[in-house]
Amino acid sequence: MAYWLLKSDPETYSWDKMKLEKKTVWDGVRNYQARNNLASMLKGDLALFYHSNAEKSVFGIVEISKIAFQDPGTEDSRWLAVEIKYKKQLKHSVSLEQMKKEPMLADIGLIKQSRLSVMPLSDAEFNHIIH
Repeated sequence: MAYWLLKSDPETYSWDKMKLEKKTVWDGVRNYQARNNLASMLKGDLALFYHSNAEKSVFGIVEISKIAFQDPGTEDSRWLAVEIKYKKQLKHSVSLEQMKKEPMLADIGLIKQSRLSVMPLSDAEFNHIIH
């Protein structure tokens, strides 16, 4: 199993909407590195759901329920999407500021490549954030 972090502007797709809908297509990614990360996801992988912009926090965990397929929002075959499903809400959200204070998280993409919308996490990084 691999671990990921997915970023979304809450105005575009919020954690509250994810909890309500229970499943969605994660599409609209238009960055090659993020697209390659989508292509690497396997069914059953887990991802942290992160709100960018004002809130800048991880709110919960989603599971990859369908591997990469053609993004339905474009006819350009270069772009991919995955399907995700709601897994769990964190007891307390974890802010970017909290993560920046943790030495073991200093190298995560969220801090090193802040504009990347889909990024891998190690087992240790994932577990450190959720605990």
